Amino acid sequence: MKKMMGCLLVFLLLSSPVLAAENIKLGAFFDLSGRAAFIGTPTKLVAEMVVEKINSEGGINGRMIELEIGDTEANPAKTASLAKKFIYKDRVTAIIGPTLTDTGMSVKKIVHEGKTPIFMTVGGDPVIMGGEKFGPFDWVFKSPQRSSTAVERLFIYLKEKGLVKVALLTAADGFGKDGARWMKKLAPQYGIEILVEESFGTRDTDMTAQLTKVKNFHPQALIAWTIGPAGSILAKNKAQLGIDLPLFQCHGLPDPKYIELAGAASEGDRMPATKLMVVDQLADSDPQKAVIQDFVKLYQDKGYAKQFPINTHSGYAWDAIMMVANAIKKVGTDAEALRREIENTANYVGVSGTYNMTADDHNGLGVDSMVIVQVKNGKFVLAD
Repeated sequence: MKKMMGCLLVFLLLSSPVLAAENIKLGAFFDLSGRAAFIGTPTKLVAEMVVEKINSEGGINGRMIELEIGDTEANPAKTASLAKKFIYKDRVTAIIGPTLTDTGMSVKKIVHEGKTPIFMTVGGDPVIMGGEKFGPFDWVFKSPQRSSTAVERLFIYLKEKGLVKVALLTAADGFGKDGARWMKKLAPQYGIEILVEESFGTRDTDMTAQLTKVKNFHPQALIAWTIGPAGSILAKNKAQLGIDLPLFQCHGLPDPKYIELAGAASEGDRMPATKLMVVDQLADSDPQKAVIQDFVKLYQDKGYAKQFPINTHSGYAWDAIMMVANAIKKVGTDAEALRREIENTANYVGVSGTYNMTADDHNGLGVDSMVIVQVKNGKFVLAD
C-alpha cells in the first residue's frame, strides 16, 4: 500500500500543472520548407542555440525556456494556423518568427486579438506599421532593420558617391513592394531621382527583359529589392547583357549564397548589411564587435557554419529571443506587462545592432546599425 501511495504521489507531482508551468514556452515558426527555407532553417538552429545557452546558464529566474517549433512553409494560411495553435493550444508566452513579410502580415491580427507578443524576423515594415491600412501593431516587434532604414543607409551612400539617377527592379511580393514604397517616398529627401521601375516574380528565372528596359533610361546605378535566388539571377543577367552599371541589392541579400549563385557576376555588387558580415573590419571600440564575435564563435562551434555560412539574417532570432528573455526576467510572463517591457527595450547591444524601442518604433534600429558591403574577390568587405 505504501509503495502504491508513493508511486501515486510521484505521478501526481510529475503531472502537476504547477510543475508543468515552470517551463516558459515560446512558439517559434520559420520557413523550414518553401522558398525561404535557406533563411528559415538556419534561423531555427540559431533559435535553438540561444535557448540552449540561456538554459545552460540557469534559464530565466530559474525557469527553463521550451521552444514549440513550427514550419510555416512560406504559406500565409499555414502560418496563421500555427499562430492560433501557439496561442490557444500551446499557451505560449511569446512567439518568434516568421521568416517572410507576407507570412508575418498573416498573423498580425491574430496575435493582436490573442494578446500575445510576437518578435518577428521579417524584413518588411508593414508588420510594425499601423493605421487603417496596416492595422494595430501593439503586440508585434521585429529584429531585422526596417526596409526604410536600409533604404536610407543605401541612399546616403549613393548620394556620397554621386549616383543619384537610379533604376528600380523590385520583387512583386510584400517585401519587394515595401522596398519600392520606401524608395519612392525617401528619394526626394536624399536627392535621388528614380528614372524607371520594373518588377519581377520571386520565382522568375530570367530578368533580361526588365534589365533591357531600364538600361534604355540611362541610369547611373541599378537597385534591386528582393531576397533569395532572384537577386543572383538578376546579377547574372546583367553581366550576360553586358550592362556596365553598378548594382545595389537590398539588406536581405548579404549572404555567401548570393556570391555562390551569382558567381563572378556578383563581383563589385554592393548592399546595406548588418555589421555581422564584416565583424573583423569593425573598430575595437564598436560595442557590437565583441557581441558579434562571441555569437560567431558559438555558431561555428556548433558546426552550423559548414552547411549554413554566416549571413546577414543569422543574428535575427538570437536578438529576438534575447530581448524577450530580458523582458521576462524583469516582469515575468504576464502578457501585457511583457509587451510593455519589450517595447521599453533600451540600449540592448545585439548581433544586428543596438536596439532602442519606443511605442512608435517596434524595431529600434537606426542607420548607424548598418554598413554598406561590397563583393570583392568572392567575399563581403566594407565598401569603398
